[in-house]
Amino acid sequence: MNMSNGILCTVDFSRGSEDAVKWAISLATQLGCALTILYTYRLTKNIEGDVVAYKKKIEREAADKFAKWETELLKPAGIKYKFKIEIGFMADRVEDHAKKNAVSFLVMDRNMSKQNRETFNDLVEHVNVPLVIVP
Repeated sequence: MNMSNGILCTVDFSRGSEDAVKWAISLATQLGCALTILYTYRLTKNIEGDVVAYKKKIEREAADKFAKWETELLKPAGIKYKFKIEIGFMADRVEDHAKKNAVSFLVMDRNMSKQNRETFNDLVEHVNVPLVIVP
């Protein structure tokens, strides 16, 4: 396995996602590779008011939650990492990331894999990357 490959961890900022991030940090440390943490969200048709303001609010809230993890988990681990916020279906965003970057493992928490079974099945079918589901 090429140790320069990275680990991709999908998150929704739930307790389960935090456990997945901890697991991904441990794996990145063991393999000596970088970690990308990916938060995806969708803009729905039911948004009232300014869509741009709504988008900024979601991204600001995600960045604030990530900052806590960064301080408590990532910086102390001493690994290379980045945080990405993207609009779209999680499966599509993961597939796009895997096509553009060398990914050794995809890490996600069990609840994220259960939230939308169809999206998860699509992800497994189209992304040729080992998947680690953290209980």
